[in-house]
Amino acid sequence: MSMTYRLRRTLPSHRAAIIMPVDHGLIFDRIEGLETPSSPFARWAGKGVTGFMLTPGQVRQTESFFAAHPELTRVLTIDTYYDYRQLDGAGSHDLITTVEDAVRMGVDAVKMLFPWNMSNRERVALCHRVGKVISACDRWDIPLVLEPVLIGAPRTEEVIIEEEKIARIAYDLGAHVIKIAFPGEARTRRLVEELRVPLVIAGGPLAGSPADTLDAVDQTIRAGARGVIVGRNIWQRDEKTAVDLLGQLDALSRSVRFAD
Repeated sequence: MSMTYRLRRTLPSHRAAIIMPVDHGLIFDRIEGLETPSSPFARWAGKGVTGFMLTPGQVRQTESFFAAHPELTRVLTIDTYYDYRQLDGAGSHDLITTVEDAVRMGVDAVKMLFPWNMSNRERVALCHRVGKVISACDRWDIPLVLEPVLIGAPRTEEVIIEEEKIARIAYDLGAHVIKIAFPGEARTRRLVEELRVPLVIAGGPLAGSPADTLDAVDQTIRAGARGVIVGRNIWQRDEKTAVDLLGQLDALSRSVRFAD
């Protein structure tokens, strides 16, 4: 398989992607709405989701399901970070599996955090790890979704500006796709135009009304992002609200096309 093939599966050109992350157990342990880690796939398939972001354990437990639903893509989380609640540089980040294992599992892309609120020594080590992963991804023709973030930080103007800068570092390291928390329509458009690599926007924790989520996704798509990574803002709502919202997001995501 080629890099282009896997990228087009992950981020189709005929619509914006809606990728549902359900990998939260890696850092959150048991989380409301995800008590049974293998349950979200059948629950949300066919409701507008184009793919899922999942853990190695989830990949292994759902092989038969995804074999029966080849239209759904899989993005494998290959790292973890502790402690996400601390903002004092005391967190620690490392890989939990390899790119080679991801290819053997047959997933379409791999994903890593790029948490920047840590010591300079750990930042250097982080960049080294990311560089090694990108080299392996290029060797195996599988894209890396890299997520620059000040993990656990409040969404202040200063944090948003800093995450823009970290997105540039992610680009310079060679990320194939950059995932970033929504910085507003104007900043999203500027990142799309300047970096010229596929940009996807993270939905973040459950917050605001469904109308707020829909508006943020609308702005995201207008700004040229290739898709959204939205999980808790869907599956932590009540069933009817979640299904209705996902249907509206699906319709919105089909209103755009991208050049191959």
